[in-house]
Amino acid sequence: MARRVPPVVSRHRGSASGPGPTRRRRRDRRGRGLRSSLLPPQVPAANTRSESFDLVVLEAFAEIDARWHEQLGDLDLAVDEIPRVLPRDPETVQWPDEVTADGAIPLARLLPAGIDANGRPSRARIVIFRRPLESRADKGADLLDLVHEVLVHQVATHLGLDEDTIDPEPH
Repeated sequence: MARRVPPVVSRHRGSASGPGPTRRRRRDRRGRGLRSSLLPPQVPAANTRSESFDLVVLEAFAEIDARWHEQLGDLDLAVDEIPRVLPRDPETVQWPDEVTADGAIPLARLLPAGIDANGRPSRARIVIFRRPLESRADKGADLLDLVHEVLVHQVATHLGLDEDTIDPEPH
């Protein structure tokens, strides 16, 4: 029969009432924890992957917004980890115009304005899917260019215009 080994506990010192509370021992030996974050918040390396991607999306959208701000006042941007949408026809993988995809994998989706499940009016929204985009481009300029290209397609669909009208100088 295997012997059960109790977890390592630390004892509370300085109490006459007994051994005190038990807890699992962690890597911080003296119970102080980290005194501060490892990196200052201003350093890009301090951002999580999703925060870094959000900044890429905002940077890619800034140029489009600068040219089309008046027409895009009713449009929201959102980032989702993975797509939760299936192709219209799984055999031929056909997507509606509102979806920007790479084959069978959607990269972004335009949700038109309408009424939500609670009966309240909702604004039009572009949903960018982070993981498919990150897997198709390296960090930095490649990811920025890909996100910009996807946003141009989505904004063109939203406004009913040609992509060349939205971004006459492709990256």
